[in-house]
Amino acid sequence: MTNVVRAALVQATWTGDTESMIAKHEEHAREAARQGAKVIGFQEVFNAPYFCQVQDPEHYRWAEPVPDGPTVLRMRDLARETGMVIVVPVFEVEGSGFYYNTAAVIDADGSYLGKYRKHHIPQVKGFWEKYYFRPGNAGWPVFDTSVGKVGVYICYDRHFPEGWRQLGLAGAQLVYNPSATSRGLSAYLWQLEQPAAAVANEYFIAAINRVGQEEYGDNDFYGTSYFVDPRGQFVGDVASDKQEELVVRDLDFGLIDEVRQQWAFYRDRRPDAYEGLVKP
Repeated sequence: MTNVVRAALVQATWTGDTESMIAKHEEHAREAARQGAKVIGFQEVFNAPYFCQVQDPEHYRWAEPVPDGPTVLRMRDLARETGMVIVVPVFEVEGSGFYYNTAAVIDADGSYLGKYRKHHIPQVKGFWEKYYFRPGNAGWPVFDTSVGKVGVYICYDRHFPEGWRQLGLAGAQLVYNPSATSRGLSAYLWQLEQPAAAVANEYFIAAINRVGQEEYGDNDFYGTSYFVDPRGQFVGDVASDKQEELVVRDLDFGLIDEVRQQWAFYRDRRPDAYEGLVKP
């Protein structure tokens, strides 16, 4: 049965300040709405630079509460204006010393549905995230939105199959993966892992990457954002590796049931045999 959802994502260059970065994303969202999109997602910590290339306490200034901080409140207004579901990745402060890499999910009527906190936190050159973020502790929520069941996984999370599967078991139809990924070995993995996860878990994935060079460190973010379907096929073209881009694609959620009937991975999985997978 056909159930087409027009979905959007934005890969953006850093503007130099939060106000202009948010304003730019608002314009992209309005354009997506004009094109008929009903859901949109932004890149990792979209309203800030990717400051984790350095370890400096000055960057705690980018953090704000969720859902009561200024960015999420502004995105709730945007959702009401455009009639779109919006996935909003930000640097969250919950209290003194409690910081998370978070994405808020807002429904098309502007209501706040909840948040996902990044579980897997890297600490390697150029990605000093443990300096800033605690590991996520809010589970693997799947949000019942006006377009369907939407989940979130964030950047480094994508290397870990367990969370992808948790989202599938919770009923996700579309998972947004906002990222900040630079050139190097990961460029090959970028177009390998997420299509493989879409196949293994039989849902759509929106893979979003930052694009361009930023002021902290020397990383060059390579964009190439895309949507991929439950068969592991790109939906339309992959975005540019150098230019900012709004990507709007039609996703047929009816394909999910079709694929799950053909490839009965959920029927045939063996949780009774997987006990060793959760041992440290």
